[in-house]
Amino acid sequence: MTSEAKSPPPGRGAALAPAASANPEKSGLVRAYRRLLPERARRAIAQRISVETRGALMQHMANSLDFQQRGQKLRGKVLQRRYAAHFDEALLRVVLVDGKARIALVAPAPTPQAARADALSLICTALEHIGIAYFCVRTEPGEAPSIAVSAADRSRIQQQLTRLCRRIPGYAAPVDREGVPGAPHPGFVHHTWRRLRSASVTRVTWYRTVADGELILGQEHGVDIEYWKPEDGPEGAVLAAPRRNVVTTEVTADATPVDTPIELFTGPLAPGDEATAAPCRTVRTRPEFTIRLPQDIHFPIDVVYTWVDGADPAWAERRARALHEAGSTRSHHVEAVNAARFLSRDELKYSLRSLHQYAPWVRTVFLVTDDQTPAWLDTSHPGIHVVSHKEIFSDPKVLPTFNSHAIESQLHHIEGLSEHFLYFNDDVFLGNPLTPRMFFFSNGLTKFFLSPALVSLGDRSPADAPVAAAAKNNRALVEKRFATTLTQKMCHVPHALRRSVLDEIEERYAEAHAATAAARFRSPDDLSVVSSLHHYCAYHQGRAIPSDLRYKYMDLAHPSTSRRLNRLLANRDLDIFCINDTVSTEKDLERTNALIIPFLEGYFPVPSPFEKRG
Repeated sequence: MTSEAKSPPPGRGAALAPAASANPEKSGLVRAYRRLLPERARRAIAQRISVETRGALMQHMANSLDFQQRGQKLRGKVLQRRYAAHFDEALLRVVLVDGKARIALVAPAPTPQAARADALSLICTALEHIGIAYFCVRTEPGEAPSIAVSAADRSRIQQQLTRLCRRIPGYAAPVDREGVPGAPHPGFVHHTWRRLRSASVTRVTWYRTVADGELILGQEHGVDIEYWKPEDGPEGAVLAAPRRNVVTTEVTADATPVDTPIELFTGPLAPGDEATAAPCRTVRTRPEFTIRLPQDIHFPIDVVYTWVDGADPAWAERRARALHEAGSTRSHHVEAVNAARFLSRDELKYSLRSLHQYAPWVRTVFLVTDDQTPAWLDTSHPGIHVVSHKEIFSDPKVLPTFNSHAIESQLHHIEGLSEHFLYFNDDVFLGNPLTPRMFFFSNGLTKFFLSPALVSLGDRSPADAPVAAAAKNNRALVEKRFATTLTQKMCHVPHALRRSVLDEIEERYAEAHAATAAARFRSPDDLSVVSSLHHYCAYHQGRAIPSDLRYKYMDLAHPSTSRRLNRLLANRDLDIFCINDTVSTEKDLERTNALIIPFLEGYFPVPSPFEKRG
């Protein structure tokens, strides 16, 4: 397990982050190359120069002292000299955000939800300190929380925010009608607020980072100040909102506020954040913003992982014995017994970190294993439960099994599992904060995500890989029952599932379902229940709807994967990504580890509460 990063000692927190261009995709020169050279020209170069040569050239460009690095160093020195007093009051550092140097607060384990809760709490407390009336406003899930104040109090509010940003260096920016903030400026200088005198909505942000500056939480995790205009209404004075929200754009000016949990406006806090985030646990609002809306999701959502450690000698012995009893590897498709399917690089640890960072609304995580437990996993944490195959298989005589299709067919038997749950493979990661609405509707409908990859037409053949054979078996069932022919695969993402639908599938297709559960290795007769059949059956019953997300699938064996990982680490612009490996052997482990582990550690540096400490 990676040890928690140590914060720099007081007085040294303003040191510049490590050179941002160590990642080629963060280099100013490389970005300029992509921006200035037409795509057609870049494609022509790619056809003539190998991936390896292009990668080496970009790395050389990144390692050189480019304009971005020079600008960062110069700006950092200016900030250090100009605001030296600030750097003595907190653990701070200068980081580069969109090519601009910003002062960031160093935290050992920053999370998006804690950052928002802290920012909202800081502003509400500051306003209460000088007697400014305010109320928090409901926004769409995932959007920045908002605080409504009277435009008549703008001068006093800006003075107080200036004092607050001087004490804890923060930034401010105008927000347009679409909710997009403009360029941030230091909130600890007066001229910034003079620029914002006419802004109807202002975003206030405290940048947060880890000790090495790799993870930066910025404007998207700030708080909006809305200046509501006093007006005369038919029944007295009212305050009118400067922009739309999800509840009301007008409230009575002198109504009594109510206190409500801060999470109503920031979203749920992740396990472990409750003790450290937000000095105040409640904030003021109006009764109108506490009502339950039709689109609000209140049902519990759990997560299920399946996991195996192929390096476990006891497990390897069980697998070898089962293969021998089945007639060795010759009787199975090569992909059904490929060792890459069972290699573990601790991807699960980083997938759980992504869940902790970006989906704090998950109730419980269930880890389904063949009586294995990762050495780093804290099984005493109440939010995670390790489940043995023996606990979920209807017929324990089919165990042990080494067939993911078989294991997946039994997930709905997990005791205590919620009706609505997400199924993760350990090579799937969340890349940004997501809300339950990404996967579910509030009326219980699930969402699924179709892949552009196709299931080839025609009957199943012996040459089909197990995943293709299962898709064709699914297709036959769907054709017979619903008279439609499925042609698309599903994206390799978290699958939104309902236990009731899985129960119905097991009952209706009992023979094929039981055969899948009984196949100890992937078989041509398998069904892929949770990753495909569930979605198509639910869709035809009006219980699921296709949807979209920002997603990429990456294969470790592809020569461009290193560059794609660097670009993803630099941009962090995906909702979900999968890093898969279907062809590696134990001999490839050192090479592939060198590729994936630094990326995962850079993207997810904050340990989850499910990891052992020390």
